[in-house]
Amino acid sequence: MTSNSVMRRERDALGELEIPDNVYYGIHTMRAVLNFPFSKTTLPAPFIKALGQVKRACAETNTVLGHLNQELSSAIITACKELEDGKLSDHIVVDAFQGGAGTSTNMNVNEVIANRAEELLGGKLGEYTQVHPLHHVNMHQSTNDVYPTALKIAALGLLVELEEHVARLQESLQAKEAELRDVVKVARTELMDGVPMTLGMTFGAFSDAVARDRWRIFKSRERIKKVNLGGTAIGTGLGAPRDYVLKVTETLRHICGLPVSRAENLVDATQNMDSLVEVSGMLKTYAANLMKLASDLRLLSSGPDTGIGEISLPPLQTGSSIMAGKINPVMPEAVTQIALKVMGNDQTIGLAAGMGQLELNHLMPLIAHTLLESLMLLINATHSLTQHCIPGIKANVDRCLSHVEQSNALATVLVPVLGYDRVEKLVASAKESGRTIREEISHQGIASSVIIDELLSPKRLCKLGFTPDEFNTIKKQ
Repeated sequence: MTSNSVMRRERDALGELEIPDNVYYGIHTMRAVLNFPFSKTTLPAPFIKALGQVKRACAETNTVLGHLNQELSSAIITACKELEDGKLSDHIVVDAFQGGAGTSTNMNVNEVIANRAEELLGGKLGEYTQVHPLHHVNMHQSTNDVYPTALKIAALGLLVELEEHVARLQESLQAKEAELRDVVKVARTELMDGVPMTLGMTFGAFSDAVARDRWRIFKSRERIKKVNLGGTAIGTGLGAPRDYVLKVTETLRHICGLPVSRAENLVDATQNMDSLVEVSGMLKTYAANLMKLASDLRLLSSGPDTGIGEISLPPLQTGSSIMAGKINPVMPEAVTQIALKVMGNDQTIGLAAGMGQLELNHLMPLIAHTLLESLMLLINATHSLTQHCIPGIKANVDRCLSHVEQSNALATVLVPVLGYDRVEKLVASAKESGRTIREEISHQGIASSVIIDELLSPKRLCKLGFTPDEFNTIKKQ
């Protein structure tokens, strides 16, 4: 909001208020600003754009059907396009958290479009002599069909963007899988040494998990492509002509370029938010995989001198104001925090959807803010992880080999041929003698280093299971 000493007065059913004379919003918006000074967080750009697209679809439909004259329609549509392009975003000032199921947001948009259209037609802001926020901009609409429809449009657009970023992350992980396919390391279960594997396998598992998320995000768009535009207050279309109800969603589809369609049951689509809960759940699943990936990267790069240290993350910034040379895993840490936030948001969305009552969910603003926040956070986190972390990861090959040689992983390879009890004794003997498992195997004449190298080759480790002839040489000894 731009400060200005010149004020104008507007009146509504509750009285009069002074409004800065250089702003496009009006008295309904000003009351919301005064009533809800909570977070100082306004609507995100994708939501504002979607509201402009919905309002334009309504105006175009009303014009084609003869409910709006061409002069008014042209000015309103121009104002809608300016809202979509972000030119009027500074005038959408109501708090993201508000009572009234989004009515304050809808009125803010109505007033901004009406005043801008009025200005285009040569009128003065706040007079509404030619273009009225309710009679013209909000014609045949209700907050209860405009707001959730715009939310779904914004969410659909962000889901498309998120899917693109997840695809790039998947490709980055696949490239790292191929790059590290020959680096043998020790697998760990419950943080304890396990069996041999390759670093390529580690990143392959990351990649496959993200691939499932990519599919889930793609499919989640199906859940919210049905909108209730035309249903007006509760989904019955009260106050809107039938020809408008049947046409307005088709117009919106052409404007936004997304595969939206009118819900079969507009009453259901107006009051029930379960489809948004389902989408949020899929985002939570992706967040869980991101958290697992980030946690593993921190563990594998830990130390580096006194920890696992099998990989090195790209150094992004200095890590301490007192410990010189320290580099922290800041990207995995940041991604973990985003994942936790998205998981918390999912809980909020589920509760808010369940608390909707009868024919309307009065907590729509909370659902909208939280869902769009999750989407934008995941888009940005995925982009940063892909651009600034994964490609720059390096394997510490010598460290990986040292861990293999010093661990009991070598002994586990021999369990199928020697049996668990004999291998257990082999491990105990190595520990008592101070020899490595490889040295103990050679000392007892169980197998040569050449045979051990064959058993630990990346090609064999990547193969599913073993064949009997792989242990024939050992059996003969």
